[in-house]
Amino acid sequence: MTNDKEKLGLISIVLLGINSIIGSGIFLLPNVAAAAMGTAGIFVLFLDAFLVICLALCFAQAATHFARDGGPYLYAKDAFGDFVGFEVGFVTWAIRIIAEATMAVAFQTLLAGIWPALKSGFPAMATTTILLTGLALMNIAGVRVSKYVNNVVTVAKLVPLILFVALGIFFIQGDNFTPLFPGGHYTQGTLGSAVVTMFYAFTGFEGVVVAAGDMKDAKRNLPKAIASVMVIVALFYVLIQVVCTGILGSDVLAKSSTPIQAAFAHFAGGFGSALVQAGSLVSVGGILVASSYITPRSGVALAENGMMPASLAKRNQHNSPWVAIIVSLIIGLLISWSGTFTYLAQISVISRFVQYIPTVIAVLVFARKYGKNQHGFNLPLGPVIPIVALVVSIWLLYNAWLGDTNHMQFITGFGALVIAVPFYFLTKLYKSTKN
Repeated sequence: MTNDKEKLGLISIVLLGINSIIGSGIFLLPNVAAAAMGTAGIFVLFLDAFLVICLALCFAQAATHFARDGGPYLYAKDAFGDFVGFEVGFVTWAIRIIAEATMAVAFQTLLAGIWPALKSGFPAMATTTILLTGLALMNIAGVRVSKYVNNVVTVAKLVPLILFVALGIFFIQGDNFTPLFPGGHYTQGTLGSAVVTMFYAFTGFEGVVVAAGDMKDAKRNLPKAIASVMVIVALFYVLIQVVCTGILGSDVLAKSSTPIQAAFAHFAGGFGSALVQAGSLVSVGGILVASSYITPRSGVALAENGMMPASLAKRNQHNSPWVAIIVSLIIGLLISWSGTFTYLAQISVISRFVQYIPTVIAVLVFARKYGKNQHGFNLPLGPVIPIVALVVSIWLLYNAWLGDTNHMQFITGFGALVIAVPFYFLTKLYKSTKN
């Protein structure tokens, strides 16, 4: 049994959430927004923040009914039954493993920019192996170790971003905010594609609810943490976009492959450029720390609810799910070595909505099933926010479909749902045979 000292408090949950969202993408985000919408990319971020906060509030509401590991899996299972729950849980776990392997290779690629010998072959494989194995060992050592490492890394990744905003705001040139759109006029269709692109920079908040079982007073703290995380992240993104645009102008910003680094170097020289380079390493490393903590617990949730072998949920004396950690590590290593991880990672586009849509609908089901919480968080405006979140999810999927010319993201994404089906029936057969 875990004592409260080993569990995550409110501040640690907030830092875990920030760490799960703010990754390497933040260092590339400003130029993508500027290329699509020019200076108006700032307003796209406001729109995305609103859309994601609607989704996050639905997760916060669903979290008030559970204090166990699982997140979207638990919500789908409770609202729609074992089969839908298994589909959501299986795909969530699989995508998290793939995403973690992808980020490990991204970290190795960044290191190779400093030490070219690590670029390919055995040195590259050794780097990802050491990295993923080290993170697994850290998590086996216990929640307390993971909590401290996550907190330190999150603060470290925020330092260069805070410095950039705090110093850069004094070098903003008002003329750089005109014209509002590229070429001085809005191009039809760019808003939808820009919102979809920017939307994925906000994703990751859903991972926090997966580890509810390792949190103090999860029913009360999770809703507070999710709301706080989204406000902090949205504020960071908007401020960074404003400063980058104000220093470089939208035309220069759109053409820069390393926008924050270019803007920082503009007023701080080599020091600013080096700080951002180091920040990008810490940022990717931070995502890996958060992911290595959350990913195994997706498998634990399935095992604890009889959807996977019970051994997967075994914990050691530090309350760490060591079997799930090792299984996630082995699969992650194979993916990181395969060289096909970039293609496999495309299914994460759809997998996000495999978690979002069932959770949003589940909130409406829970409202009738459980009623209002007498003590704790309740969504304002009744069903309005879940309905807005559902419409938004469908709209984003539609725009993602339009932007994906060969539709491979959808084929691979829904293919993962199909692959999960035989595993569900094999598990049911195993359970009935065992009984």
